[in-house]
Amino acid sequence: MELISNVFDYFLHLDTQLADFVQDNGGWTYAVLFLIIFCETGLVVTPFLPGDSLLFATGALAASGSMNIVILIILLIAAAILGDSVNYSIGSAVGTRIFKEDARILKKDYLRRTQAFYDKYGGKVIIIGRFIPIVRTYSPFVAGAARMPYGKFLTYNVVGGIAWIAIFLLAGFFFGAIPVVEDNFVLVVVVIILLSVLPPAIEYRKTRKARRMASSVASATHEDPPPEDHSTT
Repeated sequence: MELISNVFDYFLHLDTQLADFVQDNGGWTYAVLFLIIFCETGLVVTPFLPGDSLLFATGALAASGSMNIVILIILLIAAAILGDSVNYSIGSAVGTRIFKEDARILKKDYLRRTQAFYDKYGGKVIIIGRFIPIVRTYSPFVAGAARMPYGKFLTYNVVGGIAWIAIFLLAGFFFGAIPVVEDNFVLVVVVIILLSVLPPAIEYRKTRKARRMASSVASATHEDPPPEDHSTT
C-alpha cells in the first residue's frame, strides 16, 4: 500500500517534483529522463513508470527555460526507439513463458490485453500502443515473441517513437505554460492518465464480453452425443 501511495503522490505533484529535481540535479535530469523512457518501453517489468504525463510535464518545464526542448526531443526519441528494440529482442529470445497468471508484474492478463490489440491491428499496434500504458511496454515484446520481421518492426518502432515523444513534449511545451493549464496542472495530469488508460480498458471489456457471448453460444448449441447402439445384427 505504501508503494501505491508513493506513486499516487508522485503523480499528484509531478509538476513540482520534476521542477525540484531539475533544480537539484541540473544536466543529470536528461540522463534520468532517458533512463525512465528507456525502461518503460524496453523492460516488461517496468510498465508502471510514468510516460505520457511525464513527457507533458517535461515539455511544460522546458517552456520555462529550465531544459532545452530540442535536446529533449532528440534524446527521448532515441530512448523510446532503443527501448522498443531491446524489448523486441527479449521477446524474440524468451517468448511468453516468463508470464504467470498470479505474477505481480509479468501478468498473463497484461499479455492477453496486448495480444488482443496485436490481433486486431497487426504491426500497427507498435505505433498505436505507444499512446497506451501497459500496451506500450508489452507490444514490442509480443512482436518479438511473434517473430515479426525486424525490418517491419523497426519501421513501426521509429514512426511510433517519434510521434509519441514529439506530441506529448510539444503539447506540454506549447500548452503547459498557459495560465489555466498551469493553475490546474494536477487535473490536467490526471486527465492525461485517464485518457491513456481508457482505450485498453474498453478493449479489454469488449474482449471479455465477446468471450462470454462465444461461451454462451457454444453452451446453447452443445448437443449430447447419441447413445451407443449395443444391438447385435
